[in-house]
Amino acid sequence: MTVAALASPPRTPRRRWLQPNILPGFPLAMGWTLMWLGLVVVLPLTALVLRPWEVGLSGIWSTLTEDRVLAALRLSFGVSLLAALTNIPLGLMTAWTLTRYEFPGRRIVDALVDLPFALPTAVAGIALTAIYGPTGVLGEPLAKLGTKAAYNPVGIYIALLFIGLPFVVRTVQPVLQDLDREVEEAAQTLGATNLQRFRLVVLPAVLPALVSGFSLAFARAVGEYGSVIFIAGNMPLKSEIAPLLIVIKLEQYDYAGAATVGLAMLLISFGALLAVNGLQLVLARRGRA
Repeated sequence: MTVAALASPPRTPRRRWLQPNILPGFPLAMGWTLMWLGLVVVLPLTALVLRPWEVGLSGIWSTLTEDRVLAALRLSFGVSLLAALTNIPLGLMTAWTLTRYEFPGRRIVDALVDLPFALPTAVAGIALTAIYGPTGVLGEPLAKLGTKAAYNPVGIYIALLFIGLPFVVRTVQPVLQDLDREVEEAAQTLGATNLQRFRLVVLPAVLPALVSGFSLAFARAVGEYGSVIFIAGNMPLKSEIAPLLIVIKLEQYDYAGAATVGLAMLLISFGALLAVNGLQLVLARRGRA
């Protein structure tokens, strides 16, 4: 062995990017994952992004600045945001009741929470219209009080509340079940009131789950179609949602216009979900601190 070889430090083996012994079958699993994501997600979104450019930038701008399109986008995102925010306390209260209390019929109530998941959206829309319509069980008393529930934005709000509530409940419920009761009991022993225990012990633990449930409820509400069109009234500039406007443009063979509205919804939704994920990251960092 030479002097130079003795003087030089031993070479450490390069770290492998892929370690089959830790993740057996990783290349095959990653290949299938990327292929299906490409076919199911990336390819359709790419087509959605490229299709509006057939009419050029001026055509895209002309479509997006139409009063009817702007009104539909404002209605869809505004009512979806309001419904998702309303579902936060409603979902938390429902999850709290199902987790912390034993009462007759609790299993039935717990199963009913999942009903919007299993019920076809068109059936949900027909049922809500029958209940909140002018001659419905709840619609008629509300009409006598001067509140028209169906065939206006209020009906859209009711439908989005219905389909968004399970997302918040099912996201928060496991966190409440795993929450250590001893921490709450310790706070009670130290003299904390019920409100203080909830605000200082329970709420920080469930807050990330609440944000996740809100984002899921909001994302579902923005793209909801079947349960809304029956109860909305579908009046342009008043109760017409953006997904319905896309369908109308497709029926008129305005494929570029429909893709333009869809692209606008995609960009706005992506920005909103990005903001929510940023908030979740901040909350997670505060929780670790």
